[in-house]
Amino acid sequence: MTKPILVFGYGNPSRGDDAVGPLVLDHLAEQLDLTRIELLSDFQLQIEHALDLQGRELVVFVDASVNCPESFAFTRLIPLQDHSYSSHALSPAALLSVYQSVSKQVVPPCFLLSIQAEAFELGTGLSERCRANFQHACHFLEKLLAQPLSTIVKSQSES
Repeated sequence: MTKPILVFGYGNPSRGDDAVGPLVLDHLAEQLDLTRIELLSDFQLQIEHALDLQGRELVVFVDASVNCPESFAFTRLIPLQDHSYSSHALSPAALLSVYQSVSKQVVPPCFLLSIQAEAFELGTGLSERCRANFQHACHFLEKLLAQPLSTIVKSQSES
C-alpha cells in the first residue's frame, strides 16, 4: 500500500553538503512515526521517479542549494518542462511534468525544501554552515509532518 506522504531526499552522500537531502531522511527515520510517510533517497531525480508520485497526497523533495538565500526555503512546486527535461537528471518541476504526461493526472501537492549549501568536495562531510542549516530544516520538517495531512496541504497552499 502506498503511503500518502512521500519525502524524497536526493544528493550524493560522498560530496560534502550535497549529502544534506539523504541526511534529512536519516534524521526523519529516527525522529518521526513513519506510518503515513515514505522516505525515498537517490543521487538525483530520474524519469522513473515519476512512478513514485502515484497515489500520494503530499510530496516533499529535499535537496542542497547554493542559491538559497536563507538557511532553508520551502516552496510550492508546479509542473514545468524546463531545460533538465531531456537531460540525464531532472529538476523536481520537470519530474512533475513527466508525471502529468505519463499518468494523465494532476500532481499531488508538491514542495521543495532547499537547504543552503556551499561545499561539494568529494569525500568531505557537511560544512559547518550546512550542518546548522540542516538542523533548522529538520526542525521545520518535523513540525510540518507532525500535523494532520489536510492541515499541511491547506496551510502551505495559503502561504
